[in-house]
Parts: sequence; C-alpha cells; structure tokens
Amino acid sequence: MSKQDAPTTGLCRHTNEAIFIRNANLCDDLIGKITFTEMIYFNLLGRRSSPAETAVLNAVLVTIMEHGITPSAIAARMIALSSPEALQAAVAAGILGVGSKFIGTIEDCARLLAEIIEAPEGTGPRAAAIVQRYREAKQLIPGFGHHLHRPDDPRSPVILDVARQNGVAGRYVDALLVLAKAVDEGAGRHITINATGAIGAVLSEIGIPLDSIRGIAVISRAAGLVAHIQEEQEKPMARFIWELAEERVGHTAG
Repeated sequence: MSKQDAPTTGLCRHTNEAIFIRNANLCDDLIGKITFTEMIYFNLLGRRSSPAETAVLNAVLVTIMEHGITPSAIAARMIALSSPEALQAAVAAGILGVGSKFIGTIEDCARLLAEIIEAPEGTGPRAAAIVQRYREAKQLIPGFGHHLHRPDDPRSPVILDVARQNGVAGRYVDALLVLAKAVDEGAGRHITINATGAIGAVLSEIGIPLDSIRGIAVISRAAGLVAHIQEEQEKPMARFIWELAEERVGHTAG
C-alpha cells in the first residue's frame, strides 16, 4: 500500500512538542478551557458545541448516568465480585447491557423520528403507520411506556423543557409529540413518553448522528457503573444476588 492510499484519521495527531485533538491544541486550547461535555461533542462532531447544544447534551448525560439495580448494574457488580482487581472488566460487562431492551431504545426511537420527518405522506400518517406496524408485530414502541412511572415519566418533560429553553426543540421534538398522539390513539389510553424517547429526540436536535446516539448512553452509563462498582466494594450486594438466585431458581429434570 502506498503512502497516498494509507488510512488517515482526523481525530488526533502529535508532534514532539504538542498533541492535537481534531484541529485544537490539547494543552493550549482544551485542558482547563473546555468541559467534558463540550469535549464529547467536539471530538464526535469536529466542531465546538453552542451553549444550547452543550446544555442539552449535559442534561442527557446527567439523566441516564444512574438507572438503579438494573441488568447492566447487576452484571457489573457480579463481574466485580468475580474479578475485583479489574474494574474495567466490570464496567465493560455492564456496558454490554446497553441494548434494545434497556437504554438502547434511545437510538431506536430516534430512528423512528427520522422516519417520520422524512415521510413523503406527512408526519401524522407515518406515525399512525408506525404504531400499526408495531401493534401487528406485538412489539413495544421504542421511547414509550414505563413499568414504574405511570401515567408519565417525570424525566421526559424536564428533558424536553431543557431543549425548549435553549431554543433547540424543533422538528424531532415535534415528531415525537406526533408519534405520542398516535401511540395514545392506537392504545386507546395514555402511554407515557419515557426518558429514552425524549432523549432520542433532543440528541437528534443537536446533531448527534443516529449511529452514535447509543454511544452517548454508553459514555454516561460507564460513569454510573463505576459508582456501582465502588459501592459494591463498600457495601457488597453481588453475593446476596447470587445466593438469592440459588435459593429461588428451581430445577426441573432435563
């Protein structure tokens, strides 16, 4: 392979005297001068976020950092019990749980909103068609419903208000509300927009690419899992969960 054909990266380069992230000097332009939230946006999209974009991304990162004793946290704690010397292994185990059932629905909802916006027949008819499609498949619509928060998820209006207050609530938020109306009509009752639905909309509004939206959840959840692992060291829970499973899970002959 010739030098001209070799792969290139626009993310990072260095000289003997300096390190550059995108087009910025790490020491002169970034350290002490940019927040972690702003750095996420800059490294991902290659441009500085506006104050409004920073506020929305920051709100999202705060919202989804902690999610309680859910499968990802349980997985992290169990691996921390097994390999207490490898915090990174426990975090990795928990991150694997950011999937289509938990928190990964942020991406799935964002894709539905993009479909609605791009529909030639209009947002309302496409939203209704999406609802019908999911009902026929007997699947939950990503971004809607919650097993604990009824009738409404308290996080969703706050997230949407942050977007509105910062002037970035636009066509994706509108599409979410159109879809919410269709969801309620299809169910014959009110179904909450959950936090992942609101987050899918506002991340789309600030330009996070569809293929990277789940990555924002991964970044935030990683920090939350570190806290779970620290608590596991101080107030162990994993062995109790293990023993509870041994006690409660029955056996049937194969």
